[in-house]
Amino acid sequence: MAKVKWAAGIEYVSGLLGKRPKAGNPHSDHSSVLLATHRTAATENPDCTRIYLVGEYKRSTVPQAKELAARARFASVAASVKARSKDLMQQATDIQNFLAQKDTAGGKKTMKAYLWKVCGDAYDAALAGA
Repeated sequence: MAKVKWAAGIEYVSGLLGKRPKAGNPHSDHSSVLLATHRTAATENPDCTRIYLVGEYKRSTVPQAKELAARARFASVAASVKARSKDLMQQATDIQNFLAQKDTAGGKKTMKAYLWKVCGDAYDAALAGA
């Protein structure tokens, strides 16, 4: 296994090391990109950096109904969160409700997470009521 010694000031490298090819590029089928992962774990080697060569991913199965429903829920809730975060009529009550629940057990710690929960619950309730 190769050893990597980082230069002074560089602790680790993590993430995509290059750009993925755009869809529709005639050369995208035979291009790949480097992906580096870094983790710190309580093992014999606490610092672990790995580099992978990632190629084009082609799905072999069609999405099932459960996955399509999850995609539809995500898209709908994301649109609701975006609209609600910009709605000046609801901001005051949302901030007040967020601050009230933030320090409780199971409370959401960020405003965006709180809005995702509220809008997700509203979506689920509307789907159950329909």
